[in-house]
Order: sequence, then C-alpha cells, then structure tokens
Amino acid sequence: MTDFRPSGTQWTLTYGAQTATVVEVGGGLRGYAVDGNEILDGYAADELCPAGAGQVLMPWPNRIRDGHYRFGGQAHQLPLSEVALHNAIHGLVRWLPWQVVDRSDAAITVECGLEPQVGYPWRLSLRVEYALGEDGLTVTHTAVNRSADPAPFGVGTHPYLRVPGAAIDDLTLTVPARTRLLVDGRMLPIGAAKVAGGEFDFTEPRRLGALELDTAFGDLVRNEAGGSAVSLVAPDGRAVEVWADEKFHWWQLFTAHTLTGERHRRAIAIEPMTCPPDAMRSGRDLIELAPDETWTGTWGIRHRLGA
Repeated sequence: MTDFRPSGTQWTLTYGAQTATVVEVGGGLRGYAVDGNEILDGYAADELCPAGAGQVLMPWPNRIRDGHYRFGGQAHQLPLSEVALHNAIHGLVRWLPWQVVDRSDAAITVECGLEPQVGYPWRLSLRVEYALGEDGLTVTHTAVNRSADPAPFGVGTHPYLRVPGAAIDDLTLTVPARTRLLVDGRMLPIGAAKVAGGEFDFTEPRRLGALELDTAFGDLVRNEAGGSAVSLVAPDGRAVEVWADEKFHWWQLFTAHTLTGERHRRAIAIEPMTCPPDAMRSGRDLIELAPDETWTGTWGIRHRLGA
C-alpha cells in the first residue's frame, strides 16, 4: 500500500525506554525519545520535514557557492537548491526514497543509490544504520563509489537537540573546537578565527545565553579515540551529547533563531560534518573516494536525563 505521508514509510526502533523513528524519504531521523521525552526536535508523521530536521546530508554537507566546483580537472554545475542565497545546499539525497536492507527491533539499515546526474556524475551506494543500545543512539554511514573515476564526497547530518523542559538559553554548551569559520552574507566561509577567550569559545562548558549561532567549528580537540563530542547540560544536570568518530572534522551549530513559529530557538542543531561548508570548491577535508572504495563513519547521541 502506498504511504502518502510526506516522509513516506515510518520505521520505529525500540530499546528499553528509548524509541527512534526513521523515515523513508531522505532516510533521516524523525524522532528520538527517552521515557517518552523527545530529545530530538523532530516533526510529525504527516508533516513535511522542516528546516532539515534529522536529514542525511550526502554527498556533501552545508553549502557550495553558486553550486559550481571543479574536480579532476572538470567543471561541474549543481542545481541551486538554496535559491535566495544562490547556493547548492545539503547534498542530493535528503528527498530521495531509501529502502530497508536490514531490520531488528532496535536497529535498521537503509540504503539509497545515488545515480550520476548533471553536476554530480558519479554513482554511489549509500547506507545508514541506526541502532539503539545501552549507549544511546548510534548512527553509521557507509558510502561506496560505484563509478570508474574518483568521486568527491562528504557527509553531514542535521539533528536538532534539546534537553526536555529546558530553554536553550539556559543550557551549558561545550564545543571542543579551537576555531570557527567566518562567513559572508550568503553563509559561505571567507576566513577563520580562533575562538580562545571570545564569545564563541565553548572549549570549556559555558552557558549559551542569548548568543545566536549558525557557525562551523573546526580544529577539534579530540579524545583518546580520535573523536569529539558536543554537549548540552541543563541547570538541573540533565544532559544530551552528540559524539562523532575521527572521520568527522567539523561541527556546525545552529540555534534555530531564524526559524519561525514554535520552532524558533526551541532546539539547537548539532551537526557533525566530515568537511566544512564549500568543501567541494576548497577541497578542505573533502573525501576522494576511489572506484569501489568504501568509506564508513559513525556518530551518535547519548543522554543523561535523570535529575
């Protein structure tokens, strides 16, 4: 039977008190809750995904200036999916259908074949596994280049996080990054600045307050395993953490201050990215997938919601 909901078929995972919902359209994460408390600011089953909530961003995250880049000596022109700012944004698969290839009560793997097209003439086989367990939610991305030539590639994801019942102004934020990108009026990088001692320095936990962020953070302070994590802590000690392994080199944080209605500044998008905005043009941290090469990276969400 055809599922007429904008996000298509819904797949719900359960593990103990945790539930998560993955959707067919875009293969993204629509909801994640613990004891019925939503820590992911998702959307309704019959709602069109708003503001990139929970979407998978492949084969690049964030923006490409004018949708134009060069790779392997060839020029490529992508459709301008962010028309107002004349950019190509957030990849090519977030509105495509994804199919289930493996499923259990607590885990699901979905797959999407990205076919060659104008602006991106490579064929990729893409998979995302979502798994609930004792450590929260773990998400693993896999990409295989099915083309005869190397392919430029990047991964990002767009979950909005919150600590239930806590205003984001009151949250203590930690971002393990030494630099942030400076951007122009089109939200494209024009330079970088060290965060040390300034209003964007969250290397030590600090209350967010009224600060507005739509900011890419880099030069990460990594843990012993090579990964990093961004955390939100409420005044009562309840906490949510987004972590990523060594394959992810950047964090984008967005305080939802430009969204309207009830979504305005209700949650913070904490986005692990393998590369920064405009990486297709700059080449910075851009992955070059050789023919038949497989790339895998993992991130996840942990929680501490007991008072």
